[in-house]
Amino acid sequence: MQVVVYSKLLKPQDIPHVQNLFDALHEYGINAFVYAPYLEALRGKIDFRRDVGRFEGYVDFSVKKIDFVITLGGDGTILGAITLIRDRQVPIMGINLGRLGFLASIEKSRVREAIQLLHEGRYHIDERGMLYLESSLPVFGDDCFALNDFTLLKRDTSSMITIHAFVNGAYLNTYWADGIIVSTPTGSTGYSLSCGGPIIFPNSGNFVVTPVAPHNLNVRPIVIADDSVISFEIEGRAENFLCTLDSRFETITAAHQLAVRKYECTTRLVQLDGGEFLNTIRNKLTWGIDTRNHG
Repeated sequence: MQVVVYSKLLKPQDIPHVQNLFDALHEYGINAFVYAPYLEALRGKIDFRRDVGRFEGYVDFSVKKIDFVITLGGDGTILGAITLIRDRQVPIMGINLGRLGFLASIEKSRVREAIQLLHEGRYHIDERGMLYLESSLPVFGDDCFALNDFTLLKRDTSSMITIHAFVNGAYLNTYWADGIIVSTPTGSTGYSLSCGGPIIFPNSGNFVVTPVAPHNLNVRPIVIADDSVISFEIEGRAENFLCTLDSRFETITAAHQLAVRKYECTTRLVQLDGGEFLNTIRNKLTWGIDTRNHG
């Protein structure tokens, strides 16, 4: 078995958990490649008991047989990893070194157990749908996809912007707002949730369209089937607007005509026992707990 270990940075308090990971990989005879910038951060801080390889990016999936990508961090780390994986659909095992972790659901205390279960094949794969952005002008290069969400937002002014939305070419609504979010079910627990959007189960086959601070009180988030194409035209007092895909962003203008549809590829997440969606949202959102009796 061969894995890629991916992270964005090494915090001093995380060193024992990272060491534990590489010790476990050695113990179970798993070959590891490490994302190049992260490997440099680990030099002199982690004792590699067996040689590790260097992983540069997407092209390496063509020349190396990679079975899994192990991410160390939070949900943002997983979102970074999918820009390297792209259409390869290599499963991701997310170890949570951050705070909330809806996607990176394996707690750092379970690192050694997680590697053992991975080695023994005692896990299941959770397929998560993604969205794809099409634009009349180039944006985001080869990374026009998102696991969580796509947003259009105001950028250079405090004035709200106007967004005309269409579903399969039919006029839906005009939003006077600070922006708009189109989220996948996975992204429904992210930015959309903080703007009043609903929580959607991962395999429900929907997009959620959520306005950001709309000026019309009768405008609410709506749920649309993910076989729809949702297109947008944007205007406002400023020349530039902000467009995002997950944690990536670009500046656009009113000349950009944008459309969001379902991506033909999925993100594949490794789930251990207890990592099911219902358990995750209950634990992360403290549902079913009477906080009056705690603290």
